[in-house]
Amino acid sequence: MRLGLTRVKPGRGPAHAQIEASLTSAIGRLPSGTRLPAERELAARLEVSRMTVRHALASLEQRGLVTRRVGRGGGTFVAEPKLELAGLAALSDQLRRLGLAAGARVLSAREHPAGPEVLGGGAAYEIVRVRLAGGAPVALERTWFPADAFPGLLDEPLEGSLYELIRRRYTDVPVRAVERLEPTVAGAREAAALEIAPGEPLIAVERIAYAEAGQALELSRDLFRGDRVRVVWTTELR
Repeated sequence: MRLGLTRVKPGRGPAHAQIEASLTSAIGRLPSGTRLPAERELAARLEVSRMTVRHALASLEQRGLVTRRVGRGGGTFVAEPKLELAGLAALSDQLRRLGLAAGARVLSAREHPAGPEVLGGGAAYEIVRVRLAGGAPVALERTWFPADAFPGLLDEPLEGSLYELIRRRYTDVPVRAVERLEPTVAGAREAAALEIAPGEPLIAVERIAYAEAGQALELSRDLFRGDRVRVVWTTELR
């Protein structure tokens, strides 16, 4: 494989940083899933130690540019590009703007006689879904809606955008959301649903969405794959 790597040159910073920059440029020209040369081969090409190459690859993995697998068929592979999302609400709308087919696989949908207190504590619908981008899982979503605001919601198709369904069928619709993000890792159940290994990084999101009048219409606790999603904010500095 011809990567067009630049050899390390004295006076241009640490060797591993030069190699990381060179590999970053090369990776940008390769399709996702491409297997990179082995550490030994890269070290020989660049005339550096394997430890230096390993340091550079570890940095690329932390940045989400490559994935590394051990065992038979393992190696270092160009990662899928991350999805850049402006917040994590209205995921279907955002995925379509990125040119990806949005979908969901429903794991469960049921009514509870007493829902979360933030929704008033009355009967609530709980819907658990795996969110899909281009057919691949990107998030595990657990959402509650107050039953009195959305009667009959569970009788509707739940594989598409729930926001679109609510806007089409109901009077009260979410117009504002507060989201809280924190890092976590996948347990066995989450890993199985998202088709990743246990211990992989996730972005945990709690979202409360409100109607125009101020009442809470949605409580969602979602887990997004850290290797597939990046959240981007724009801040006005005045």
